Parts: sequence; structure tokens; C-alpha cells
Amino acid sequence: METHRLNRGLLENASNVVRDTFRFMTISGETLRLHWEYTIWASARVMKAASELTPEERERNFGTADKSVTGSLAHIFAADRVWLNRIQGSINPGAFISPEDRDFALLEREWAPLLERWKQWAAGLTDESVLAKVAYHDLKGNPQSTALWQIVLHVVNHGTHHRGQVSGFLRTMGKVPPALDLIAFYRENAA
Repeated sequence: METHRLNRGLLENASNVVRDTFRFMTISGETLRLHWEYTIWASARVMKAASELTPEERERNFGTADKSVTGSLAHIFAADRVWLNRIQGSINPGAFISPEDRDFALLEREWAPLLERWKQWAAGLTDESVLAKVAYHDLKGNPQSTALWQIVLHVVNHGTHHRGQVSGFLRTMGKVPPALDLIAFYRENAA
């Protein structure tokens, strides 16, 4: 019983810290560009690893929401596309993810150019512009408004989560996944 009260107290305190952080936190445009570079780097590495699998290995069902390596990569791709459309004020085309998005050849052809469009967009970010709110509708049609810096960090984090799932799938198949840790990116790109 005492542990339950302690855990509840920690959660309530954490909620207050998060709320205060959102009110006062800022992040630079340069930091967001750096983390977008990480996303490009990590996505390229996981796509290379996936390209070395057989089609059967890429489509193996692991019992997760997106089922397979290809399904998980398609999910990241689709989210990257949806969020870029939102921040650019474009209307999202129909469904979040289409059956065509789950084609590995499409991912090989279209994902890198999509990430490059993100990079071009991020090139114009300033420390002031990252604070701007973006109005959009979520996938359920609800109106939302979110600061640009929060959107970019969300997209980076979302991709990291699902690339981690793919790394787990690779290990389950006896493969060695590529290093995808942020610190590995920092070390590789230290000048």
C-alpha cells in the first residue's frame, strides 16, 4: 500500500515537472537540425540492413502492430510524411498509411527524398520560428495546435522507437542490427 502511494506521488510530481518544462523549455533551430540529421542517418542505416534481408525475412510477422520489418519501416515513413504535410500546411492524403506504402521498393525509392524535404524545410528554422504553433487535425479529425519544436522532437523520437523495434526483429532473426544510438551518431559526426 505504501509503495502505491509513493509511486502515485512520483507520477504526480513528474507531471508537474513536465507541465512546467513545456511552459518554459526552448530549443534551438540548430539542435533540431542536428537531430533531424540523426533521423536521416539512422533511417538510412536501418534501410540498408533491411535491404540485406530476403523478402520473406522482411515480411516475417512478429506479432506487433505493424507486423514486420517492412511494416514498421512503412509506419515510420508514413508518419514522417504526415507530419511534414502538417507543418507545411498541406492536407494529408486519405489514410495514414496505404497498402502501397508497405512495398519495400517504394520505401527505397521515396523515403530518402522525403527525409531530404524535411532537411530543406528545417534549414530555415530559427530559434524564434521553432516556437511557432502549428494548427492541424489529428488522424481522428480533432483540431490540434503544437509548437514546431515539439513536433520535430516527436517525429525524431517516433522514428527512433520504431527503428528500435526493427533492430529487435533483426536480432530475433539472428542478424546484427546497425548501431542506431544517438551517441553513435554524435561520435561518427564529431569534427
